[in-house]
Amino acid sequence: MTVSGNRGETRGFGRVAVLMGGWSAERPVSLESGAAVLAALRRCGVDAHGIDVGRDVMIRLAAAHFDRAFIALHGRGGEDGVIQGALEVLGLPYTGSGVLASALGMDKRRSKMVWQAAGLATPASRLLAGEPDLETVAQEVGFPVMVKPVHEGSSIGMGRADDLEALRRAWETARRYDAEVIAERWVQGAEYTVAVLGRRVLPAIRLETPRDFYDYEAKYQASSTRYLCPCGLEAEAEAEVGALALAAFDAVGASGWGRVDFIRDGAGRFWLLEINTVPGMTGHSLVPMAARAAGMDFDELVVRVLATASGPMPGAGGPALESDV
Repeated sequence: MTVSGNRGETRGFGRVAVLMGGWSAERPVSLESGAAVLAALRRCGVDAHGIDVGRDVMIRLAAAHFDRAFIALHGRGGEDGVIQGALEVLGLPYTGSGVLASALGMDKRRSKMVWQAAGLATPASRLLAGEPDLETVAQEVGFPVMVKPVHEGSSIGMGRADDLEALRRAWETARRYDAEVIAERWVQGAEYTVAVLGRRVLPAIRLETPRDFYDYEAKYQASSTRYLCPCGLEAEAEAEVGALALAAFDAVGASGWGRVDFIRDGAGRFWLLEINTVPGMTGHSLVPMAARAAGMDFDELVVRVLATASGPMPGAGGPALESDV
């Protein structure tokens, strides 16, 4: 299906606000995602309008009489339940997960708790609340570890630590971005990401970078990052990671669309790392890559995501993909 040709269908979306920008550390990425989404919707005949979100967003949205919102906000205020709650108050349908799932998905510590309770494998971690916790991490988790701000995305503020002094430095860096910081057991292996669209699992992507991990530079700036799709997994393993992605998605109550990140250790076991309930839509972003591998161009992907704001789009079921779950 080529959505750009179905202008009669896309007009049914009404007046659409594309929410972008915001005030988080991921503002530049959000502006890029939002601009790409806005352009795609307009190419498809949608009456779409870009909104650079500020603290007055509820007043602006109410005054402009929009029919639905496409959330392209990354980071705090955009994928942590804040904008979702505001849109609930306005009665404005929006893309992606609801308030609770968004808040859980943005919270690395609590999403791991949910997954552990659901019996899903995720690396052990400890909260770094103060100096005494550094020694506790060294004793209970061991080195190396990945240090993460709990409420940041795009790998902002993250760093690997191989000893106690490096842990202290990584903690100092991470807490510049967030009062809550975790140290997570480092799992050596190949990194994969799996996108979910509705109930459809898109083809997995393997990420390869010469850097220590898939950090901000590897995601948005480096030309040395490789994205492998097909990912090279045997069919049974790809089906396994797809099912795990959907299980992780469901455990936090996510809906609409999202992306789940994994690492596969040397024994072949997949470990859940994070979920992203508002994935990037830039030229480097992973969901559009997975969609292309499934035969879906960027414009069609954007319209299908928008359709999640108000139920299934007419004809959006389409032929089943091999990776459907």
